[in-house]
Formats: sequence, C-alpha cells, structure tokens
Amino acid sequence: MVVRVRVMGLRFGALGLAVCAFGAAWGLPIDDAAASQCGNASWYKMGIRTASGEPMNAAALAAAHRTLPFGTRVRVENLGNGRSVVVRINDRGPFVSGRVIDVTQGAAERLGMIAAGTAPVRVSVVDGGPRLTGCG
Repeated sequence: MVVRVRVMGLRFGALGLAVCAFGAAWGLPIDDAAASQCGNASWYKMGIRTASGEPMNAAALAAAHRTLPFGTRVRVENLGNGRSVVVRINDRGPFVSGRVIDVTQGAAERLGMIAAGTAPVRVSVVDGGPRLTGCG
C-alpha cells in the first residue's frame, strides 16, 4: 500500500516525507534516493562573500544549498507558475525550516518570486552529479 501525503500543495510519499523530515532534523547529507527535491525556496542578496569564497553577486544565477557540492548545477522550477532557471551552487543555506534552496536575486527574478519572497519549488541536479532526496 502506498500512502501519499500532501504538504503545502506538494505530494510526497509517506516514506519520502519521513526521510526528508528525519534528514533535515538531523542534518544528514543528501543521499541517492530521488532525482529531485521539493520544498520552499527564498531569495537573498546579502553578504560580501559566499561560503565557497566567491564574491557575492546578487545578479548571478547562483544559489545556496545545505549539502550539494559547490559548482553543482541545478534546475529550480517554481511550482506555482512553471518558470525555471538553472543555477550553480556556490553558498550554504538555507537555514530556515522547510526551505530547500536560497537563490540569488537574479535567479528569483527569472523565477517570478521577488514580490512573494518565497515559492514552492522542485530542485533537480542537471548533468548527472549527486541525486537529491525529495519528490522524485
């Protein structure tokens, strides 16, 4: 029997939701369970340097993720309006519960989420690379 759970308009298998909740609560690294990760995204433009040591560029198509290696390219799809953008991970975060990625202001503009500040998203690694835990 497969149990589906709907959280904030997103569907998760009960096992996938439990894995995400457990991993997030304990800060466990992302594993090879699924091709994408779903949750909320926010945008930012603060700071002088990113965690990778690069200068912060609010106009760049870049993002912060808790565990993906620096340089990983991911597609971020705004599930509310269908817009997407490919960004490069160069920072760490987000540090707010329920958020899976922080994108730069430039990426947020392309995603159509500037006014709202946050949006429900699907994050998928492009060009192979690490896989994500989440919405498959």
